[in-house]
Amino acid sequence: MAKKKTLSHYDKKGRASMVNVAAKKPTVRTAEASAQVVMSRAVIEALPNNPKGDVFETARLAGIMAAKRTSELIPLCHPLPIWHVDVKVELCENGVAVSSKVTTESVTGVEMEALVAVSVAALTVYDMCKALDKSIEIRQVVLDSKSGGKSGDYRRRSPGSK
Repeated sequence: MAKKKTLSHYDKKGRASMVNVAAKKPTVRTAEASAQVVMSRAVIEALPNNPKGDVFETARLAGIMAAKRTSELIPLCHPLPIWHVDVKVELCENGVAVSSKVTTESVTGVEMEALVAVSVAALTVYDMCKALDKSIEIRQVVLDSKSGGKSGDYRRRSPGSK
């Protein structure tokens, strides 16, 4: 019989609580996340000439920096020794696609680091382009996959799959 899943960040009195990971064994863990920044054709065409600088490189670096500071942003997130952060920011048909992959060896996973990386990278794209259009949208911030740890591997199903 499968163990019933419960929310882990609450104590017996229902108060928010950091999970005690002291007894867990370190394993190699990875997580991948993605986000979309949807913008008008006019903004897409203006990207190479942004007076603030290279939108893609600035967003990529912002995502890497954010991943490293995740525990300072998310109250119950453990600080982790991050081995590697890869953030990709690429032009796509309707705007900008952002993806991240984070790797560590630790007692807890790097899902939050991967999600924070794509979120901050997407926000950076917005910040650098908002002068042209305030209606730019950040969509589909999702965890695509994770590996390692007690809960095992996870891969997001593509829309429409069963």
